[in-house]
Amino acid sequence: MHVVRIDAAPAYEAPGHHLMEMRRLQGREAGPADTVWLGLSTLAPGGGTTLDGSNVEKIYLVLEGELLLSNGIEEVRLARLDSCRFAPGEARQLRNTGTAPAVVLLVMPLAPATPATPVPAAVAGTP
Repeated sequence: MHVVRIDAAPAYEAPGHHLMEMRRLQGREAGPADTVWLGLSTLAPGGGTTLDGSNVEKIYLVLEGELLLSNGIEEVRLARLDSCRFAPGEARQLRNTGTAPAVVLLVMPLAPATPATPVPAAVAGTP
């Protein structure tokens, strides 16, 4: 078991994020994790991210307030306990257009999934 208290969760910064306080709750510099890392972001009013994609899946869960999320094609407003998944390669943008801070939980893989390499038939023992 690995516990990270919120007051000890390491702060981090990411390009294209503004008016945001971000903390790593599990994984990376917050401690051991095998497949995902967990982050907590507080977005001040007017805060958010640029519209960018990445090669990994991202899952967001709004814990407080409301956020406007976009993939560049559609926008959706999420409220408390609403969640959204962005697929690998899909653009994403988060914006706090309200007057109160918003808090969101982020789950991301530690590394991009790599496609399985087929085993040649001769090696696999098939004719």
